[in-house]
Amino acid sequence: MAKRGQNEGSIYKRKDGRWAATVATSEGKRRTFYGKTRAEAHSKLQTAQRALTNGLALVGELETCESFLQRWLRDTATRKVRPRTLERYEAITRQHLIPSLGRVRLARLTPGHVERMMNEGLARGLSPQTVAHHRAVLRGALNVGVRHGIVIRNAATLADPPRIPQREFQALTLDSAKKLLSAVQGDRLEALFTVALSLGLRKGEALGLRWSDVDLGHGQLSVRRTLQRMASQWVFLEPKTQSSRRTIAIPAQVTESLRTHRSRQLEERLQVGPSWNGQLWEDLVFADELGQPLSGFYVSRRFKKLLSDAGLPTMRYHDLRHGAASLMAALGIPPRVAMDILGHAQISTTMNIYAHVAPELQRDAADRVASALWATG
Repeated sequence: MAKRGQNEGSIYKRKDGRWAATVATSEGKRRTFYGKTRAEAHSKLQTAQRALTNGLALVGELETCESFLQRWLRDTATRKVRPRTLERYEAITRQHLIPSLGRVRLARLTPGHVERMMNEGLARGLSPQTVAHHRAVLRGALNVGVRHGIVIRNAATLADPPRIPQREFQALTLDSAKKLLSAVQGDRLEALFTVALSLGLRKGEALGLRWSDVDLGHGQLSVRRTLQRMASQWVFLEPKTQSSRRTIAIPAQVTESLRTHRSRQLEERLQVGPSWNGQLWEDLVFADELGQPLSGFYVSRRFKKLLSDAGLPTMRYHDLRHGAASLMAALGIPPRVAMDILGHAQISTTMNIYAHVAPELQRDAADRVASALWATG
């Protein structure tokens, strides 16, 4: 009788009525998997064979979700996601996924386990959006397990997500935008908020701009990197997506605002003298008085204070980006052009914002059609 080769397996029925499937590993050892039926044992055998064929560690039936998630973070997520995202995944895994699911055997993880985890999160006061994000992280990890043949199905995908109330989108009107520009006028960061409103730059994109990225003579700027705070250190990263790396034309008024900002910054540099650290950060456009990076928290707090002082409704900094998009829609700028300016990866993102503005434009569209069809001599 020929000797079985690596990855080949056998299935047999035990005296206790259970079915067993065995497979030889590359180390010459044999692993056994059990099932109540022959089909169940055969399925487990196929999963093990796929893992061995792909050069993966053979996962035993006793492996827990905790050990799987830790291995996913170490071996896969570390290579695939941005450092800031990895930090968030690690925190979610440590604080939420492992406490709720860590002791569950990976092979026995069900959609019910995942739904119970989400319900526990909601009971603790977490928002549906946050709980859904936890499910998404788990789903991403299990997707890797499915591709590698470690698990047969993705329990997180099969679990029903929580219902997330749709956030009310407030389109920025032209009048509101003008009031906002008036509120920030004269502030040290006036140019930052002006750039955000007119061009829709993400906060990290704006704070990562260097003067070498700005061409005031030709009226354009290039987004080449983003600034993020990680582990108490400032880091510059590649833009979020390929479409985020872009060159944008600057309105003449924004160019003038940047010129004024540049002059003020040079005056600050002369005042602080040797204490200036801007050269260490490649001459940031938007920096503190010493040329060092600005924190996103500081920028958001300053923006809200300016709005409060002007008696305007509170807004998040990110609302400036949405505001830029809604203004482009209201002014009839083609969605494809707006997509390129905003750096959206998909046109559907742009169209979603445009859809919120569409009802306000319907009357104007109706009047134009009427004028074209029934205009009198």
